[in-house]
Parts: sequence; C-alpha cells; structure tokens
Amino acid sequence: MIAYGLALMIGLVAGLRAMTGAAAAAWAAYLGHVPVDGTWLGWLASPWAVGILTALALGEVVTDQLPMTPSRTVPVQFGTRIVVGAVAGATFGLAGGSAVIGAVAGAVGAVAGTLGGAGARARLAAYLGRDRPAALIEDAAAVVLAAAAVLTLK
Repeated sequence: MIAYGLALMIGLVAGLRAMTGAAAAAWAAYLGHVPVDGTWLGWLASPWAVGILTALALGEVVTDQLPMTPSRTVPVQFGTRIVVGAVAGATFGLAGGSAVIGAVAGAVGAVAGTLGGAGARARLAAYLGRDRPAALIEDAAAVVLAAAAVLTLK
C-alpha cells in the first residue's frame, strides 16, 4: 500500500519538476527498488536512462529560471507533467503490485503538484519580492521529495 502513496508523491514531484519525477523513477529502477525487469518500464533501469533523465532534470532546474519559460499550466506543459507523473507513478506502483494503480496515483499527484506548486510558488514569490528564491525553494522541495520516495522504497 505504501508504494501507491509513493506513486502519488512522485506524481506530485513531476507536477513541480517533470524531469525530476522521471529521474527519480529511473533511479528507483536502477537501484533495484522497483521490479521493472520484464515489464514495459524495464528500460528505466538502464544506466543510460538514469544518466539522460538526471541530465534533463538538472537542465530543467536551469531553464525554469529563464523568463521565457512558459507556465507549467499551459496545455503542453501540464499534459507532459501528467504523462510523466503517470509513468513515474506506474514505476513506483510496481512495488505494490499494480502499475495501473500507480499510474493513476502518479497522474493525480501530477495534477496536484502542477496546480498547487504554481500557486504556492506565486504566493512565495510575492512574499519574497522575487521569483528566483521561490523557484530555488521549489527545486529543493522537489529533490527532497523525490529522494525520500526513492529511499523509502529501499
């Protein structure tokens, strides 16, 4: 049952930072914390997937700081976060026995993370008077939640 809660949590991470959620799923698979062998998610356990998705997650931290980066709530960004949340959630769901339940939990988490994260960041940026510190706090929250989810599966 905890695996589905973690699937929801990794979906929340994907809503905050899409590639951080994807990288966390790859790390969980690579470290053997989720049984992906012989499934459609088996590719996540490869060193290539871990390396590429981790690099994309680091790149996302940088691009999020750029003023021309579109809002996470525009359809393409929002849809991507839901898909990534579902795939990452499915990965975590395998630890509980059901990729489907994990995918649903991950997608729900991604919606909550996208909308809640956008609102929280806007309020925090208004309070701090600048967006960059709010963005960095959001980055840190995404990384801490992702690491906690991966390590909890151990």
